[in-house]
Amino acid sequence: MAIEVNLDLPEALQNPTEYFAAARERGNIQWSSHHNAWMVLDHPGVEEGLRDAERLSSDKSATFARAARGQSEAFATAVSMLDSWMNFRDEPEHERLRAPVRRAFTPRAVSSLATEIQMIVDSTLDGMDRSAADLSHDFARPIPALVIGAVLGVPPGDRHRFYQWSHDLGQLTFAVNPGGAPADEVGCAATEFIAFFNELIERERSEPTGSLLSTIVASSGGMTPLELVGACTILLFAGHETTTTLLVNTLGHLLTHRETLAWLRAHPEAMETAVDEFMRVMGPARTLTRKVSVDHERGGHELWRGQNVFLCVAAANHDPGVFANPAALDLTRDPNPHLGFGWGPHYCLGANLARLEAAIALRTLLERFDTIEPRGDILPPRASALGYGRRPLPARLG
Repeated sequence: MAIEVNLDLPEALQNPTEYFAAARERGNIQWSSHHNAWMVLDHPGVEEGLRDAERLSSDKSATFARAARGQSEAFATAVSMLDSWMNFRDEPEHERLRAPVRRAFTPRAVSSLATEIQMIVDSTLDGMDRSAADLSHDFARPIPALVIGAVLGVPPGDRHRFYQWSHDLGQLTFAVNPGGAPADEVGCAATEFIAFFNELIERERSEPTGSLLSTIVASSGGMTPLELVGACTILLFAGHETTTTLLVNTLGHLLTHRETLAWLRAHPEAMETAVDEFMRVMGPARTLTRKVSVDHERGGHELWRGQNVFLCVAAANHDPGVFANPAALDLTRDPNPHLGFGWGPHYCLGANLARLEAAIALRTLLERFDTIEPRGDILPPRASALGYGRRPLPARLG
């Protein structure tokens, strides 16, 4: 009897190359009753699916509407805010919501942040307890939040609030079942976040600071107030949660694989390619979900409108047809066409910012400390069908 793809199995996380190679022997596209979805497992198929906005929908308005039913007004507002995310909309709404943010994240605009990112990393390291550090809580988590706060022109004294907002709203954003998210925490965070950013946006309208938020506000055109706040929310998650998880996963690997840490320390010039390889092997996203919007044939199967499709990034990033020796962590891998940042119309706008942050943070950590070693056990990663992460990371620095 054929064995279904089950991303919840430990072997799918611990040995993805072998697990997905065995799975692809049963077909690059196959149905999983466990996930109630079509699973796309090969790199060309996932890339094609990410480009196919006409037949595979990103729209989650119906899912969010069900989640808000019977909930508090604050929770319903949080759901409405996420419903305005460009990630969860199809064309032409997707492009309308994406355009103002894209103008703020040009390569030139991102590269201009390098000095500020370096200052944030240095300040964070200055405040750490070297003998009893948690590289997750004390390093990987605050740096992206502080950076995205700087990007949005948030006063330094308010940037710490991003940590809790990100955690609380993330329980809804990354939920497989949004209706099961803790309503009180999500609703409270959404109320505070909306009030804070409405005030910040009004300030930018009257007294522009020259931040990337200034560019977004100036380009917002026909966006509603909630859509504009929603754009700030997606920046919080795209610029914070994703980068935090990439750093946490990378640091967890370095603490448990001393040879990789030593190699990277000896080859700082390889940091940029190393960051992309870490993203390929241990990036936050394991699956990007879509809904069939038009009946069609794909990979020899009939896909019907309303069915779920899991574009399995974890499988695509370990496809031997694209990556030589995909099981190996090759920190000099180039080219590296991984799909960790997505592809096509929904490609992550913050990809270059995430790369820059991770490279500066990791390089500075290795330059600052001659010794970086685990302080106690490093727990194994935790994963769902959608994502992958690990914390805490107790470490001793010297």
